Amino acid sequence: MPSLLHVSKKPNADPEDVKNYRPISNLTFMSKIIERLVSRRLVAYLNEHNFLPTLQSAYRRFHSTETSVLKLVCDALLAADRGEVTLLGFLDLSAAFDTVDHKILLDRLHVTFGLCGQVLDWIHSFVTNRTQSVSFAGAKSMWSIILCGVPQGSVLGPLLFILYAADVIAIAQRHGFQVHSYADDTQLYFHDKAELCERRLPRFTECIAAIESWMTANRLK
Repeated sequence: MPSLLHVSKKPNADPEDVKNYRPISNLTFMSKIIERLVSRRLVAYLNEHNFLPTLQSAYRRFHSTETSVLKLVCDALLAADRGEVTLLGFLDLSAAFDTVDHKILLDRLHVTFGLCGQVLDWIHSFVTNRTQSVSFAGAKSMWSIILCGVPQGSVLGPLLFILYAADVIAIAQRHGFQVHSYADDTQLYFHDKAELCERRLPRFTECIAAIESWMTANRLK
């Protein structure tokens, strides 16, 4: 069973606080080769049926931090040309990859993205029944089963996460706001005349509340 390493999130983080450590799955070389093959087939299927969220810039070919920044900057500049200002809210998830509910993930892959049969069975075997232990100062804890999350450091984990969280973009659009995501970071924004922005703020707050409610229902924070 691949081991799970815990590394500090930031160089100057307090080493005594367990919240400052990020779990990284120490996967075998062969595991990553198989994952890459599965990922290629899965992405091809998702692209063929236009299932990938178009406003998500992470873990996709030709989509990067650069394209994410360009989207936001271009929208803001176009709004400025029309004499409008841009109000932008940044939404950041806490330990997003670690709290993905396996049952919700598998149900969503089946119902929303049409995965079934051997494909869904393989993904089920990939995300479930993983174990972890903690090794510190020469001592090692007992192995325990990982009950939620997708493996960080894996090839498939990030792709599964953006499919899991794709509804966030849809929620923002239903409320009439523009949105762009990069991994688990979401930018929610709108443009309007400066004197008219205040009247749209309650609706903006409602949108954030709806996203927060969805996050709670899906075990994210």
